[in-house]
Amino acid sequence: MVEQEIKVIADAILDKKGEDVCSLDLRSVGTAITDHFVICSGTSSTMVSAIADNIIKETKEKLGIKPLRTQGLENAFWVILDFGHIVVHIFQKEYREFYRLEDLWADAPRKTYSD
Repeated sequence: MVEQEIKVIADAILDKKGEDVCSLDLRSVGTAITDHFVICSGTSSTMVSAIADNIIKETKEKLGIKPLRTQGLENAFWVILDFGHIVVHIFQKEYREFYRLEDLWADAPRKTYSD
């Protein structure tokens, strides 16, 4: 079920031309934050907002779920959509490069997604 949810999220990102889409399985690294991260980049705040909106729309339509919490929609530099067991991070490119979130969980199994 989780793989299906992540696939819907990844497809929603790719539909809006999100870049460098990946998921991290955090269950094996013992974090209490969440089970999975989905991470992607957009080239502008408009693009980041469009990706976030599409994820919210697609997960509601296809899975019947919506984020428990959202953060960053006001400025769209780094938007977080928290579904509980999956947390989606949508960065503008320069913010992703600065925070290097994937490096913090480098030991977590990683999967990439593309068109």
